[in-house]
Amino acid sequence: MLILCNYYVTYRCNADCEFCHFGYSSDLNKTAFAKEEDVFNNLRQIRKLGVKFIDFTGGEPLLHKSIHLFVEEARKLRMQTSITTNCLLYPKFAEKLAGKVNLLHFSLDSPDEEEHNRIRRINCYNHVIESIKIAKSIGEFPDILFTVTNETYKKLPAMYELARKYELILIVNPVFSYFGNLGLSEETLDFIEEFCYGKKDIYINPAFIELRRKGGNDINAPLCKAVSRVIVISPYNEIILPCYHFGFKKIPIDRPIVEIRKSAEVEYFKKMEGRFDFCKGCTINCYFEPSFAFPTNYFAFISVPSKFYYSFHKLIKQKFLKLNNKFQV
Repeated sequence: MLILCNYYVTYRCNADCEFCHFGYSSDLNKTAFAKEEDVFNNLRQIRKLGVKFIDFTGGEPLLHKSIHLFVEEARKLRMQTSITTNCLLYPKFAEKLAGKVNLLHFSLDSPDEEEHNRIRRINCYNHVIESIKIAKSIGEFPDILFTVTNETYKKLPAMYELARKYELILIVNPVFSYFGNLGLSEETLDFIEEFCYGKKDIYINPAFIELRRKGGNDINAPLCKAVSRVIVISPYNEIILPCYHFGFKKIPIDRPIVEIRKSAEVEYFKKMEGRFDFCKGCTINCYFEPSFAFPTNYFAFISVPSKFYYSFHKLIKQKFLKLNNKFQV
């Protein structure tokens, strides 16, 4: 059952983060942008296939000049939208995106300006703070997304206080082992778990922690649903299988997507999801979040309370804050 689309509108980025393979120094920074006509056509098709959530991603998604049109169209099709941005371009798009992005995430890697800029390899800390203020001034409540590493985990308390200062949720995003990154140590996992337990306005999926403690995906008893629940589309109008991060099959969207999804190639990848050799030990968050969407196993069950609280905050508490702010004006 498809529930999520990870739509890469570009592979380009205007930052060069230490833990990421996108960036202005990468060869990916010379790649294309998704064509508007392709995106609009694909959005209509994937909605008919059951997709309810769409993450417009990259690279830096706000580098695409039509990003506001994409989220607008997705909302018209009754899909929940999400964007994660480094905020360098958010002030330019703030008004155009207002009210159209369900889950707007602002990436912040440290509460310390110098450290954040060093990790991003560009001076963007002040852009994040400015963007938070702009967003709140127009009635938006972005989340602060903190990608935790073994070098930054002790900054978690200060990050939490910064988020509370602006009445925002702090999303704790454990870095995953990929492109030479060794993942998180037991000490880091313990610290994250102990600090986040029972705190308000902080979101961490406990299944992510447990998955890492158990060594990641087991190819003999796979937990990954990266093919059956997720569709990944590239800027070149291709479906990537089994996932972006380990994609070795690219299928051009030169026929209806429903036909591609029923093809023998896709059926093979569904059968093999989580079972390839490269799937061993995988902890990539953007595929395990939808994999744990339904309470069908232990990891999915322990995800439920945190997902419920986060949804409550986004749907109810922040609406109350908007109304309260409206009456105070």
